[in-house]
Amino acid sequence: MKNRVGRRQFLKAAGGAVLAGATRVSLGQAPVQQRAMSQIAKTARIFSGCCAYTYRHAFEDGSLTLETFIQKAVQLRLDGVDMTVYYMKGTDAGYIENLRYLGYKNGVGFSGVACGSSMVQAEAAKRPEVLADIKKWVDVTQRIGAPHLRVFAGKQPAGTTMAQCVSWVVDLMKAASDYSGKRGITIGLEDHVGVSQSADVCLEIMHRVNSEFAGINIDISHFVPTPTQDSYSQIAACLPYATHAHVRAGFDDGSPIDLDRVWKMFADAGYKGYMSYEGEEKSISDVPQQITEIQRLCKKYSSV
Repeated sequence: MKNRVGRRQFLKAAGGAVLAGATRVSLGQAPVQQRAMSQIAKTARIFSGCCAYTYRHAFEDGSLTLETFIQKAVQLRLDGVDMTVYYMKGTDAGYIENLRYLGYKNGVGFSGVACGSSMVQAEAAKRPEVLADIKKWVDVTQRIGAPHLRVFAGKQPAGTTMAQCVSWVVDLMKAASDYSGKRGITIGLEDHVGVSQSADVCLEIMHRVNSEFAGINIDISHFVPTPTQDSYSQIAACLPYATHAHVRAGFDDGSPIDLDRVWKMFADAGYKGYMSYEGEEKSISDVPQQITEIQRLCKKYSSV
């Protein structure tokens, strides 16, 4: 696993050199164009967001619906929201389309859709069921007008090896991204509790899936520190594959996260996307303060 990132970097550099040589021969203005494209790639465009999961207690007690969640996004002056599917009333024709219409009328973007599909399944017969579930939510993601679907790897079952679990995830991610790519949807694997809780594993999966429609939904709080890589280093390692980000104020061990440091890392990587707050507060009255901090950092580090 130590050589995989290096190999990727070599291939990226070699491919860029070949491309540069070819374009210089065919286009006199190519070097200027390449510099312009390089500058665009380095330009960060970071937007504020919030995951519906943050308000799970309100959804569960019926005091909030996805319709009123969209209205709350307007009140909080958010750029977009992540539509967690647990709180959808269904997938019937009309319901999903109405959510899309409400988002449009209120000027609220959908940064993505988040489902709970877990790809680590020791029973081979269950894997096609998981793929079918992911495809179902890809279709819903397309209908609602979002560009991204979050999925989980899952927890390692007893009696299995990590290598087996990674292979199962790779196989399902390949099939899922093949399906989603035809619909313009990117699949984001979250570094969630379980198999995908280390950068090394996430990167191995991405290298093996090798799809432009597969990436990492980076939750900045979940990476488990190792003797050679702290959480910040693992976030940085995964940034080339970042499709979406979930933000909290603290790591899983309870220690605070230096959000300013994290935002600078994303900005330096030229990240273009949402930083969506996914809080653990029991009281929704605590959410606006966290959103305000996200918005401050977006303004500080983004070009928009």
